[in-house]
Amino acid sequence: MKVGPVIAILDYGMGNIHSIYNALTFIGADARIVGDPKGLKDAGGIVLPGVGAFGDGIRNLRRMGFEEALSREVIEGGKPFLGICLGLQLLGSVGFEHGRNEGLGWIKGVVERFPASHEGEVLRVPHIGWNDVTFLKRDGLYSSLGETQSFYFVHSYVLRPDDPSVVSGTCSYGIEFAASVESGNISAVQFHPEKSHKSGLAVLKNFLDKTKG
Repeated sequence: MKVGPVIAILDYGMGNIHSIYNALTFIGADARIVGDPKGLKDAGGIVLPGVGAFGDGIRNLRRMGFEEALSREVIEGGKPFLGICLGLQLLGSVGFEHGRNEGLGWIKGVVERFPASHEGEVLRVPHIGWNDVTFLKRDGLYSSLGETQSFYFVHSYVLRPDDPSVVSGTCSYGIEFAASVESGNISAVQFHPEKSHKSGLAVLKNFLDKTKG
């Protein structure tokens, strides 16, 4: 029997929800896949996963009524929130994948594509594989994880926050980019914790602890 608050995983048509569900239930969370904004009301924590393009993702959130519900529950209600991969990027002000699209604007900044090269080095895009993340904040998602751990990434775009103080972890792939952001009850990671073995499960456990108050 699962105990603790319900963790709502948004199903807005952008994939990856079942692997997140499996990882959360493995660590003891009462995780539920939610395809209706009304399902966020009784949740103690909210996870926004996602694989795909920024424009499709934000359009789906708005079409399904999730944008307003998320604002009410997370921004106004203060519920713990975790964005994963595309779920991090959608927090930005604007994204430029397949055209210009306004994001949720919770973390002010621009979502841009990786450069094709940096200082003469050709970069393979998308960025796929394991890379070290250096922790700038160690009292949230990375509690008890030391100074750095390796996580699994699959992405072509990165969020460049206007305020560097929200960045809680960085990764280098040609350029240094924000691997995670944390600001109050809002947190998000560019990597996939559900595919990152023990380190990823530890990140999810730390998020789960935040939902318990």
